[in-house]
Amino acid sequence: MADLHDEPHTLPEVGELDGEAQADPFNPYTPRTAEEAAEAAEAAAQAAAEAARAVPDGEEPEDTPLERARALLAAHPVADGYSGLPAALRQLPWCDLQLGESAVDTDVPRLRRGNVGALLWSLHLPHGVVADRAVGATLEQLDLVRSVIDAHPEGLRLARSAGQIIDARNCGRVAVVLGPATAAALDDSLGVLRVLHSLGLRVLTLAGTTWAGEAGLTRFGEEVVREMNRLGVLADLSGASDPTIGRVLTLSKTPVLCTRSAARALHPHPANLSDELLAGLGAAKGLCLVPLTAEQTGPGLRDVADHLDHVRAIAGPACVGLSGTYDSGAAHPQGLTDTSGYPHLIAELLRRGWPETDITLLTWGNVQRVLRTADFTARAAQERREPSTARIAELDG
Repeated sequence: MADLHDEPHTLPEVGELDGEAQADPFNPYTPRTAEEAAEAAEAAAQAAAEAARAVPDGEEPEDTPLERARALLAAHPVADGYSGLPAALRQLPWCDLQLGESAVDTDVPRLRRGNVGALLWSLHLPHGVVADRAVGATLEQLDLVRSVIDAHPEGLRLARSAGQIIDARNCGRVAVVLGPATAAALDDSLGVLRVLHSLGLRVLTLAGTTWAGEAGLTRFGEEVVREMNRLGVLADLSGASDPTIGRVLTLSKTPVLCTRSAARALHPHPANLSDELLAGLGAAKGLCLVPLTAEQTGPGLRDVADHLDHVRAIAGPACVGLSGTYDSGAAHPQGLTDTSGYPHLIAELLRRGWPETDITLLTWGNVQRVLRTADFTARAAQERREPSTARIAELDG
């Protein structure tokens, strides 16, 4: 481009414009001629192209799978199906999740970097808690969770429904959904189930009880499932026997969850699901939340992606989700060691050709659908059915 100081400028006299717009001689960014304007436009285009090509070391350029993943997650964040944070926090005398907490896998800064919009917080009981302490221990877990949420109002918000999850996200908070809790917390009482639901419980794990054992559901177990449907409490079938899973899929009017289950065909872990069960889960419009644990999926990020591929292929894209299982004591695959790693997993799925519509279901849409369906089913059931007063001794005695 010609130097603006090459020639002296003569200010135009009044009326000397000759009907054409003249350049402002005091504005160094205004070309003096049409030729210079063209040169300036060309130079600007070249500069923009060079800036777009310039990428700092260690970072991917724009429009790579990682950038696309972050853009997708900004609109459709992760609804993480299992967090062991409450149990981990019991071991700490003090914590600050808002600024960051190195003693755990989960804090607000890492949740934001991972684009996590909602978490299901486990109320599973610590190892060694005997049956007669199950109810009290679960209530203590609930009390702890509420205290943690109250202590971090700028980052966390309790949510009981799909609508409240969206409200929390719109307010810039991470929604916390209570559950899963262990079914031992019911103490074989449907009244306790109703009390826990009134305190916010949304998910109950059925494994590990006399009424949901290796042989399947007993008559009392079937009544528990019906009452859960009436309340809108979702059944978690991870760890349950195959007969129990099959019977619940047939009986439940509400979609069920498997909060920590991957594909047994790829990794023969007891909590993983066979292709037959995955197909049944898909037919029942349930949700398999694949855990990010080395024990169940494998040691690397690509192993997790393999399981997501398999579950999606067998159960369908509407029946697969994500379960971080962070702070549960499990080892995590390389690249997914804490809650900030989700964009890298989504980038891997994009590289594998996952449509963006399927990814938005995986991260956000499927959990929303299951919760909304549970709420709708519960409202309809409460109009037809009174609270159950069944007792285990009456039905299974």
